[in-house]
Amino acid sequence: MKMTTYLAKTPDEFGKIHYTGLECKVWQTLIERQTPALKNAACDSYIDALEKMSFPSDRIPQCDEVSKKIQQSSDWSVTPVSTLIGFDRFFNLLANKQFPVASFIRRTEELDYLQEPDIFHEVFGHTPLLTDSQFAHFTHTYGLAGVGATNEERVMLARLYWFTVEFGLIKTANGNRAYGAGLVSSIGELQHALSDKPIVKKFDLLEVLRTPYRIDIYQPIYFVIESFDQLFDLTLSEVKLAIKSAQEMGMEEPLFAMN
Repeated sequence: MKMTTYLAKTPDEFGKIHYTGLECKVWQTLIERQTPALKNAACDSYIDALEKMSFPSDRIPQCDEVSKKIQQSSDWSVTPVSTLIGFDRFFNLLANKQFPVASFIRRTEELDYLQEPDIFHEVFGHTPLLTDSQFAHFTHTYGLAGVGATNEERVMLARLYWFTVEFGLIKTANGNRAYGAGLVSSIGELQHALSDKPIVKKFDLLEVLRTPYRIDIYQPIYFVIESFDQLFDLTLSEVKLAIKSAQEMGMEEPLFAMN
């Protein structure tokens, strides 16, 4: 498991996490610069969901606040976790419609880039689309697929998550738009993904499962879905069969230097 230099914030006896003024200032800086960057870049479904969540800008929201907002539209909730959790807990939480949220926030010197997910990435990036019934259904199916899966199968599933939930693009009447949390929460990669620099391919489950990625670079390739129907329609059995086929076919050649 990857090491981290961040420490999880511990809730008090009432389940509340106490953030410092500096930590809240980091949140404010991030949300105030990222929100306008989403115009003509994020898809309407995400923009609408973000408005529905109405996050405070001057402080970091508590997990119970976020859960209450989500539960106005779906039966999902969020739960604070330590900075890094294992596959078993991750998939079990998703299978039980609980989204894990890291309780720490990045430092001021890492405003632009952070390899590990912090509370801004998790809350601002991930939780809005849990109010979308189709996307929430896909996330639940994904969690179920990982419960009881082998480590090799989970590596395949990690690619599916990476190229959809984290860095997915969706086709719209106005061109490709972002819905992945790693894009909507990052100004730099959002601009990169919608430029003419990366390769953009139509979403294909088998190809996604066979495509390698690196977490420390802007992606050289993205996959674009036609609509959330494509994700909603993926069944548990279909995902499992595709994993077996992908394992038999082997990996695609990486478009980057392996580190």
